[in-house]
Amino acid sequence: MSLAIVHSRALDGLKAPEVTVEVHLANGLPSFTLVGLADTEVKEARERVRAALSNSGLEFPFNKRITVNLAPADLPKESGRFDLPIALGILAAMGHLDPDRLRTLEFAGELSLGGELRPVRGALPMALALLKSARDGQARGLVLPQPSAEEAALVDGACLYGARHLMEVVEALRPAGQGTGATLVRTQSVPAFVAADGAALSDLREVKGQSAAKRALEIAAAGAHSVLMMGPPGSGKSMLAQRFVSLLPELAPEEALESAAVLSLAGHFDARRWRQRTVRSPHHTASSVALVGGGAPPRPGEISLAHHGVLFLDELPEFPRAALEALREPLETGHITISRAARRHDFPARFQLIAAMNPCPCGHFGNPLKACRCTPDQVARYQGRLSGPLLDRIDVQVEVPAVAPEVLAGSPDGSSSAEIAQRVAAARARQWSRQGQLNATLEGAALEQHAGAEPAAQAFLQSACARLGWSGRAFHRVLKLARTIADLAEAERIATAHMAEAIQYRRALASS
Repeated sequence: MSLAIVHSRALDGLKAPEVTVEVHLANGLPSFTLVGLADTEVKEARERVRAALSNSGLEFPFNKRITVNLAPADLPKESGRFDLPIALGILAAMGHLDPDRLRTLEFAGELSLGGELRPVRGALPMALALLKSARDGQARGLVLPQPSAEEAALVDGACLYGARHLMEVVEALRPAGQGTGATLVRTQSVPAFVAADGAALSDLREVKGQSAAKRALEIAAAGAHSVLMMGPPGSGKSMLAQRFVSLLPELAPEEALESAAVLSLAGHFDARRWRQRTVRSPHHTASSVALVGGGAPPRPGEISLAHHGVLFLDELPEFPRAALEALREPLETGHITISRAARRHDFPARFQLIAAMNPCPCGHFGNPLKACRCTPDQVARYQGRLSGPLLDRIDVQVEVPAVAPEVLAGSPDGSSSAEIAQRVAAARARQWSRQGQLNATLEGAALEQHAGAEPAAQAFLQSACARLGWSGRAFHRVLKLARTIADLAEAERIATAHMAEAIQYRRALASS
């Protein structure tokens, strides 16, 4: 009778709590039992581990009663990440591995039937948790499949090892004097990832006409404001939205790591896009769970996958009402909390919303080039699919009118994306140096302190707010928007002209 203990990690939202894999071999009727709130994917590890050990030329205790416990018992375990620690635990319980080496390492990896190690989701959250444990005085290394180790190496300071086959790990863990004496190769902490060339992004100058919409996107990029564009089909809304990301600066290292951790959790991380902002554009049939996250176990939704990036919702009124209303809280707070009966999960969701819609069911309400076929009631019902509270949280609402044929046939005009990006970067630099955050996130005392307006501008805003019946939220969002316009103009205080421009971006829909 023998017992072996191997350390691993599970995924619980963006956290990666430690899991102790206990393997017990005993005499009796041969069996392989796995306990510890394991999902179906984890229970199937029995067959993968048995085949991987046999096909790798390693001994499997067919005549023993094998019990594997994944502790803590109340933490759900999912995916095939426990294949490697279970296989090593069986070999350790048979006396084939050095228990002292096992105590200094953690393991995660899925096994093929031939013993190859396959990548696992959540390598970055596991590396972040490992680094936190090391700072708390519990220093261990983490052994991962080679592709996952290269991904996790973005976490500077984590002790990481990569392997491609089960035998590489086994040979490195055999007791002294046994085996080949091979050792695990440590993965470098700072991989040489090269960001994609920003010049490959589409240029906003390619969109002909629409100077007002381009100006609105520049303001939104400078202050991280959300945008709603309304106009007839073919007016350029989607083209504008697709080029919006070319106006944004590349991610700071901390922001890039946060974004990569969420993408790693969902298995969508691409090292070739390191420090590039993610753009998510779900179809309008997406459910509220797909947008905000959920499921069993809860996974991040589109708003979290767009963390520090752009979420583009085309045909906004066509999204299910429940899905749109679920956006209210994350638009305000920058995170989403998914609560279930047993557990609660928090995911970051500091995304920049770019939405587009037609003004009516036929799409031509207010179009001077084509008559609208909709009745006033149909127009009102269509626009009424967007609730007032949701529109209240969208800073910039701009009309994108149809473009005349002579404009389409003309040459591109206006500033290029690179030129606008320079102005956006300068405006953002002013905000960071002044208040340590972007204007869209200003709240309370910070808003009063940094969004100072001239008396005439303040009176103008109060008059417009009273006349248009705006809420307190709309009042403060216009103030933030005016602060961004002033930053683009390199002005210390908000002037009446800045305030007037900000006010006009709240009048695209009567319900706002």
